[in-house]
Amino acid sequence: MEKLSLKRIFLSISLLLLFSGLWAQVPSIIEHIRLPLWAELDVYPGLENLTEAELKALKENENGPGLYNDWAEGKFDFAIARIKETADFLVDGMVYGWEFSYTPSDKERGVEEFLEIVPIEKLDSTGGRLKYSSPWIDEENNRLNCWIDYTRSSFQIQNYYLWSSIQNPDIQGRGYGSIEDGFDGIKAAAADALKDAVRGYYRGKIRNKPKEITGSVLIRKLPVLGIDAGRYVINLDFFLECGKIKEYTQF
Repeated sequence: MEKLSLKRIFLSISLLLLFSGLWAQVPSIIEHIRLPLWAELDVYPGLENLTEAELKALKENENGPGLYNDWAEGKFDFAIARIKETADFLVDGMVYGWEFSYTPSDKERGVEEFLEIVPIEKLDSTGGRLKYSSPWIDEENNRLNCWIDYTRSSFQIQNYYLWSSIQNPDIQGRGYGSIEDGFDGIKAAAADALKDAVRGYYRGKIRNKPKEITGSVLIRKLPVLGIDAGRYVINLDFFLECGKIKEYTQF
């Protein structure tokens, strides 16, 4: 009986150490952001001229994003530009955050819904921490894929901890945008996700429909971007720093 108990204790300790080691290996979004991104290829000129050898070379290239190879020059410009725009936009929201001003729709007053998003600060393009790697072609979905890596500075890490330590609620939202609008469709989907998150948070806290809600958010988890029913769909999870709520003074 004693031997059996000792074996169980030893097994429990071994499993604890094993899982602790596995958890320690999970990359932290706080220090390092690693995000998969993609862009469609079927809407871009020049793809029909891609040879099998070029496609094979792109798949096998592990020396950076493969975006500046001589053989690929000009054939992936639009897809590359979209990936870069998307990376800058989302990483801005994860590192520094966005300020927003939201006006709910009010049919009785003739007010249309409106949301404005402004980056709190832009990434320093000369910092060299935003990198692209491991590109590949998804033939089934006809996409150019790659990984985006960004290492936060010590100041940016402290900024994340500040957002998470003060009384900022967590809010979540899902948004949609038109694929035909390209990068603007992705921004529209992100704005729609933010509207969804803000509406969900304030719906139970405000009795009367406000004139305007302002505040700021920081993306706290990796964004999930996909396509649903022919539209971009993105899931975003934020820290919310509440700003001001402006009420209508009269009907």
